[in-house]
Amino acid sequence: MKSTKIAIVQKSGVFLNLKESIALAINLIKEAAENGANIVVFGETWFGGYPSWLDHIPNAARWNYQPIKQVWADTFNNAMELDGKEVELLAKSAKENKVFLVFGLNEAIKKGKGNGTLYNAILMIDRQGIVQNHHRKLMPTYTEKLVYGHGDGAGLNAVETEFGRLGALVCWEHWMPLTRQAMHDEAEDIHFALWPTVHEMHQIASRQYAFEGRCFVVSVGQILASKDLPKSLLDEVQDGNPLPEYLLTGGSCVVGPDGFFILEPQFGQNKILYVDLDVDKNTAERMNLATSGHYQRWDVFDFKVNKNREN
Repeated sequence: MKSTKIAIVQKSGVFLNLKESIALAINLIKEAAENGANIVVFGETWFGGYPSWLDHIPNAARWNYQPIKQVWADTFNNAMELDGKEVELLAKSAKENKVFLVFGLNEAIKKGKGNGTLYNAILMIDRQGIVQNHHRKLMPTYTEKLVYGHGDGAGLNAVETEFGRLGALVCWEHWMPLTRQAMHDEAEDIHFALWPTVHEMHQIASRQYAFEGRCFVVSVGQILASKDLPKSLLDEVQDGNPLPEYLLTGGSCVVGPDGFFILEPQFGQNKILYVDLDVDKNTAERMNLATSGHYQRWDVFDFKVNKNREN
């Protein structure tokens, strides 16, 4: 298999503005394709914006507090629907530019069963513009529970492509042992780990996942300046406790199947990053560790995954 070029979009999206983010993404996809990328990946909820304000705004968890309720409403209104025009536009871009897309999004259920719920989700769209996998984060992390619903196991899949088997998880799903095992059973060649920022503990999770799964891990961080938050949130900041200039600082990196960095963490770079991978290198690493195969005891452990879609 020939080398695969991956474009990691660490360039900022347009926070809480889905229309402008889609337009920006289409330009970035075209730029990445012109630079030879086969796969283009965007970070956790890049489309719509990651609610990093949860960790910085004092009244984020205050009951029935109108400024926070309005920001949630703005997040919902700038979230994507699986059958919406925004997905169609990105699918068209993938097809026109002949790239495979992996991206994080705020997904809204606006009609039918489950309506009124936001999910932290990942979509994979192939080079023919077809959605190949749709994953919803299983467990919102800590304060994220104020914003998102619980996902399900329907998206715990790897997609067979000409670039190898591709899979993805969101943020702290990488600390869920059974979720990791479910994905290792899928025999990933390249795993995409979507994070807000890839700080040290997220780097550890990425390296551990790569070593355990004997796969490449492409960890994707984001850049978000405090000034890009809605004014209503900035007005909540206490005078004696100012926000840092950047809430999210990137840190995107790539780890090989031996657990060592191929691309060291890249902080503060508001741009597209590129890396070339040779997935054939995975095979040799599986001689001494195969967590779904010869280094597993299925006669001792019983493991099953419910892959039904809930909503």
